[in-house]
Amino acid sequence: MTAAKGMDGAAGNGHPEVLFERRGRLGLVTLNRPKAVNALTAGMVDLMLRQLTAWAGDDDVATVLVQGAGERGLCAGGDIVAIYEDMLHGGHRTAGFWQAEYRLNSLIARYPKPYVALMDGLVLGGGVGISAHGSVRVVTERTRTGMPETTIGFAPDVGGTYLLSHAPGEAGTHAALTGAHLGAGDAVFLGLADHYVPSGSLTDLAAALVDHDAEDVVERYTQPAPDSLLAGHRDWIDACYASDDAARIVRRLREWAGPGREAAVEAADTIEAKSPTSVKVTLASLRRAAGLTLDEALAQEYRAGIRFLAGPDFREGIRAQVVDKDRNPQWKPATLADVLPGQVDRFFEPLEGRELDLHPERAPEEADHA
Repeated sequence: MTAAKGMDGAAGNGHPEVLFERRGRLGLVTLNRPKAVNALTAGMVDLMLRQLTAWAGDDDVATVLVQGAGERGLCAGGDIVAIYEDMLHGGHRTAGFWQAEYRLNSLIARYPKPYVALMDGLVLGGGVGISAHGSVRVVTERTRTGMPETTIGFAPDVGGTYLLSHAPGEAGTHAALTGAHLGAGDAVFLGLADHYVPSGSLTDLAAALVDHDAEDVVERYTQPAPDSLLAGHRDWIDACYASDDAARIVRRLREWAGPGREAAVEAADTIEAKSPTSVKVTLASLRRAAGLTLDEALAQEYRAGIRFLAGPDFREGIRAQVVDKDRNPQWKPATLADVLPGQVDRFFEPLEGRELDLHPERAPEEADHA
């Protein structure tokens, strides 16, 4: 999730927001906003779309590697203050940005060459979209990843509902509703990553990719991933979250009497502090996404996102968490019981000529036969 600042792809200090480099047969992408934990901008997305498309057809590029500048992470998501400012003026730039961002997510998922993502440090929201759809996803002991959108009155996007709906049991539901930050073991367990490599080995791994096969290189540096905390809580997670009713999930969490009771009650408290609308829309998105392709899930997320732009909670969540930082959002409606089924259903209704277009380069006759 990102907004439309930095349209020219240049950071505030005059340096490019994203760097591209050829090293032997490796195409290297470096997100270059370290002070902002490499949060994506519209300019960065446009540049990545163009460069990845060019490298996809370049026989001299065998592998693409994506990494983040600085020490804090690959990408902490998006510039949500810019989204807030855009919402005050109708949200039109953000809507346009999502069109491009989701095209990038779709391209990464179907990329014809190994796409290696170094998911070191913070990898949240939009950062998941440019990494977890790749073919070779590497986490480290420093990884903190997840989809924290319910905290700001939004719902997981960038294909997050697709990824989490395909996680084992109900672990993805737990991660989505609570917005929890996840370590390396949980990322691998959920299917957001494939390989665990100590952060101290990433420089050597990247150097080896210049002249060697990506899978062979990554396997050489891979070590056993840490245990997943979520996997250890499967009993209560699977039992409590096996419902299409968010209020029932919270009630089951509070009533859980088996091992893990304290963690279950904590999860209930966490969910009830989120935007009730976001929680219910997120749950519905996950259930629907389980039967969709990635591109279909992206289209569904886009519809929901447009409705969030027009509603009160997204703006209020950013205000409370980032703008005023009072951590006291006033959600409307205020409780899960107050969010009616019809209100949730409206988030998924067609956009009447404003649907997500993942393939704008296709001619109309080509799209008709795709």
